[in-house]
Formats: sequence, C-alpha cells, structure tokens
Amino acid sequence: MDLALDGTVVLVTGGVRGVGAGISRTFLRAGATVVACARRPPDRPVALDGASIEFESCDVRDPEAVRVLVETIVERHGRLDTLVNNAGGAPFALAADASANFHAKIVGLNLLAPLAVSQRANSVMQTQDTGGSIVMISSVSGGRPSPGTAAYGAAKAGIDSLASSLAVEWAPKVRVNSIVVGLVRTESSDLHYGGDDGLAAVAHTVPLQRMATPEDVGNCAAFLASPLASYVSGSTLTVHGGGERPAFLAASTAQVSST
Repeated sequence: MDLALDGTVVLVTGGVRGVGAGISRTFLRAGATVVACARRPPDRPVALDGASIEFESCDVRDPEAVRVLVETIVERHGRLDTLVNNAGGAPFALAADASANFHAKIVGLNLLAPLAVSQRANSVMQTQDTGGSIVMISSVSGGRPSPGTAAYGAAKAGIDSLASSLAVEWAPKVRVNSIVVGLVRTESSDLHYGGDDGLAAVAHTVPLQRMATPEDVGNCAAFLASPLASYVSGSTLTVHGGGERPAFLAASTAQVSST
C-alpha cells in the first residue's frame, strides 16, 4: 500500500540504533528523506536499497542544539513534515537507590526533550500548507508498574498525556499521536534478556509468541505519519503483540474444562 510519503522530510530522534534505526529504514522504504539525530554517529550506515539517512549530531536534552537541528533541516530541505520522537531509555536502577539527579535526567530525556523537539517542529509545521505529523514513541512501561525503571515509566505515561494535549493545542495543522511499544528485539536485547534461551523465554510470554522487530514499530509510525491516518490525532496505538499474559493464570492450579 502506498503511504504517500515519497518526498516528505522526516526527523527521527535517536534514529540510528535499535528501534530508531528500524523507524528510519521504514521511512526510507516509503521514499521519505530521513534525517536521524543522536549524540554519536551510527556504528554502520543506516541505509536501504541505495537510500541512506542524513545524520546530525544532537543532544535532544539541549534546547539550543535542538534549535540548530531543526533550522538546519529546514535550511537544507525547505520543510519538515514528520517528527518521530524516539530518543529515550533508562538503565536499571531501583527508585529508592537512585539519586534525584538521576531521576531528573531520565525524565528530562524521556519527557522534556520530546516536548522541546516537538515545539521546534510545530513552529515549522504550522507555517506549511500541509501542516505536519508528530509521533511519540512511548512504552507499555507508562501503563503498568515499571520496577527498576520507575522514573522512565512515569515519563512515558507523561508522553501519552502530552501527545493528547498537543493534539488539541496544535490542531488542525499538526496531528500528534503516540505509539505504546512493548518488547522489541534489537541488537542490544541480549543485555536485557540474556542469550538465545532468555530471548526465547521472554518471547513466549507475548501472546503473538515473538518480540517485535524495530520495523514493526516503524510501520506503525509511518502509518500515523501518512495521509491514511489523516483523521487520527490525539491517539495511542498499542504495539505489544497482545500484551502480557496475566501472572495469576500461570500460578492457578484450577482445572479448566474444555467442555
């Protein structure tokens, strides 16, 4: 299906590794010009079928760096059609042990930075005849307990709320949506879930019996950015393979009859 994204200009924050790289490749496949930013360049080129991303170094927590980033894109391409706020994450740290500074940095990266980038993108999109689309990459951690990453989960809950508010404030020119992402298998999954046995065991907890690929998330982001979703704004799209099987089902000793 043609998403009608050919020739559009897309900014993907954190778009050179993991989920972000998958999102960048999906928009490249759709014919978009993709600018990906991160604090350090990719280990290998993010490319597809001869097309490659444009990389810009940027710490999205720095408002001045964000201003320069967006101005550079507009000076080079004359427009900005889509922003995908993907940059984020958090190391494991129990809430009682982590410092106030640690928590502030996690919330800054996962909530305040996407807001700052969105403000800059919106200022451009509001001047364009075709407006624009902003997609927030959120997490299931924002809607369930997130032990070990409590500040991250709280920030992601904030992202979903932020998307719904911005969708009202910035309509009708700019649509804003969030994608609530579940377990994704990336090049660093071994660090979180162990080797092949651990990955297989974790995948077995997902109703669809597999973890998502980065491109699964990218496909949903591209849909939300496309004219096919022209009446979708202020929404959350859950991409988690069916969610998590309730723990009580594994613990229950009741015999369930099939008749």
